[in-house]
Amino acid sequence: MHLPSYAHDMIRAAVLSGVPTARQVGGLECRLCGRPFGPDLAAVPLGPAPASGLFGCRPCLTRLVTRARRARDAALAQDAERARAESAAWLPMREHHLARLNRVREAAEAVAAVAGDEETAALRIAWLLISLESANTWIPEAPEPPPSADPGDTELRDEAFRLDLAMVTARETVARRLAYHLVNEAQPQEPELCGELECADDCSGRHDSSHIDCGPDAVFDDLAEHGVTVEPPGPGPLSPRLAALLAKDTAEETSPPLPDIEGHARAVLAHLGITADDTDALVDAAAVGLVVDAWREGPLDEIREATGGPSDGEVFAQSVDLYRRARAALTAARDGGPESLLTFVRVASDADLPWAGGSRFALRMAPQEWVAGLARQVDDRTWFTGEVMREQGWHAALLHRAASAAFKALHHFGMPGWPGAVGTAMERIAARDRSGAPASLTDLDAVEAALLEAPDRLGVDALDWVCRQALFGGAP
Repeated sequence: MHLPSYAHDMIRAAVLSGVPTARQVGGLECRLCGRPFGPDLAAVPLGPAPASGLFGCRPCLTRLVTRARRARDAALAQDAERARAESAAWLPMREHHLARLNRVREAAEAVAAVAGDEETAALRIAWLLISLESANTWIPEAPEPPPSADPGDTELRDEAFRLDLAMVTARETVARRLAYHLVNEAQPQEPELCGELECADDCSGRHDSSHIDCGPDAVFDDLAEHGVTVEPPGPGPLSPRLAALLAKDTAEETSPPLPDIEGHARAVLAHLGITADDTDALVDAAAVGLVVDAWREGPLDEIREATGGPSDGEVFAQSVDLYRRARAALTAARDGGPESLLTFVRVASDADLPWAGGSRFALRMAPQEWVAGLARQVDDRTWFTGEVMREQGWHAALLHRAASAAFKALHHFGMPGWPGAVGTAMERIAARDRSGAPASLTDLDAVEAALLEAPDRLGVDALDWVCRQALFGGAP
């Protein structure tokens, strides 16, 4: 006789109740009803073994199986009814909580969008954030699902995570706007910041995140002024190839990277009108050479030709900005050593940094294999300058890059030939029809001053027009 699993507990409870008699232990009587086994009443073994233990008769076991089945069916019906009741109570709570999460998330996304609008007043943005934080705080704890709920349902947790991300974005956007608002409001009538940024004469003294860039390491110095010490991350790891070269250089004696650089470079620079003993002029030329060698050549040409690549005016403006950064890095390297050049490397290869002159272009918009190639070239050629500096001194490294600039970019911004190139360009622009030119090119005296001091101040649109007119014989 087959005894279904759902009846085992009921049969076991009946068999084990009370103390069995000797005849029941000997398998002569039914343990459940006490009737003797015989030709009309067969014994069904109940264990622990088929031939030993206790035995029951078929009618008793059939009755217990029927009772157990009825109890099981009643329990299933009760469980189903309980699950229906729990679901009826749970689903409205779940949907209401999801609706709260979704509405506050949509509000956070809207606050981020409004905060990013330069036309929105800073005070209104601050109040928006406060009301958003209140709405987020008032969201109750997620309701606890009943045992009958689907354990694979993660929608509540997923929506809460999406809300957290939206809140982070809103807070970051508002913080950025308010930070620059406070900086602008705190500026005096003649703000020193404008001088540092080389702003135009008619600058209002108001700046946003596209104007102010403190570099990657300034925050550590600023925190130190408040008594908080955070160690800068330091230079990144060398590429495997450069590490192997460095290991080889330290393992065996090698000759200097550029033997006789002092003599040869001095002669070249003197022939092209650059005095090697004039430190300021030498740093200027070396900065131009570092930008041209590390950034302007090679992969940048492919990036410019790609769909959505930077225009000539954008490259012009970014070259000027990188020249300043290269000059600052080379100057810092005089006392800080070759590691100071890493600041230039980080900025020149930063894929997320918007370019100068009000450009909307950033390297992340270009094909990534070309961006990776540009980053490698910037790293490699700047590293070589650092090696020359380490082996032969700061002055030798400047001579090397200055000689390169004298050959490749004699009339670029920062070089001695730049004022002459600007003079020629101004003669040409005065003779051109400027009816379709940007408004910033109307005042020729201001244009000439900007070209001489900070060409990226004219903006990308004006520099694009200048490049299209070939006023310099090509983009500087």
